Amino acid sequence: MFPRRSVLRALLSFLSEIAETIIPAILIALVINLFLAQATQVLGQSMEPNLHTSQRVIIEKVTYRVFHGPRRGDIVVIDMTNVTGQDEMLIKRVVGLPGEIIEMHQGQVYIDGHPLEESWPVNPGGGNFAPQVIPLLHVFVMGDNRGASNDSRNFGPVPISEIVGRAWFSYWPKEYIGLLGNPVE
Repeated sequence: MFPRRSVLRALLSFLSEIAETIIPAILIALVINLFLAQATQVLGQSMEPNLHTSQRVIIEKVTYRVFHGPRRGDIVVIDMTNVTGQDEMLIKRVVGLPGEIIEMHQGQVYIDGHPLEESWPVNPGGGNFAPQVIPLLHVFVMGDNRGASNDSRNFGPVPISEIVGRAWFSYWPKEYIGLLGNPVE
């Protein structure tokens, strides 16, 4: 009988050690994914030439919750469930901010009547877009590949509350490893 209790005690000790290691690791991973950062994959060509299909990026979730809202030029990931009713995530660039008037003529974006000076590369296209006031607590997002992007020109300004976070770092493929350009005005 003695060896059986010893085996049972060793098994319980082993299970306890595993639980003490795995449960906190799972909780830490869950907290990080829910509140701090998560990985995602770029799908489609709408952000070319800056992001490419199948490129993998890390989204940081702290900045907009703690420090400030989205800024012009930020690359953001949007949960489209409450925007279009589709269960998908889109990655786009913030081009218009709350209260601004945005319009587009012959592929040129205008903010409050002035041409938008974009410090990031853009594939032109997309034609015209009539002037529209961006509501408070909303942003206007566009893909960098203007002629091949499903963006605010199609589904309207995006509530800031639907932004998951800011695309921060590219980690795959290896030729694109590095911080993503998120210009600050």
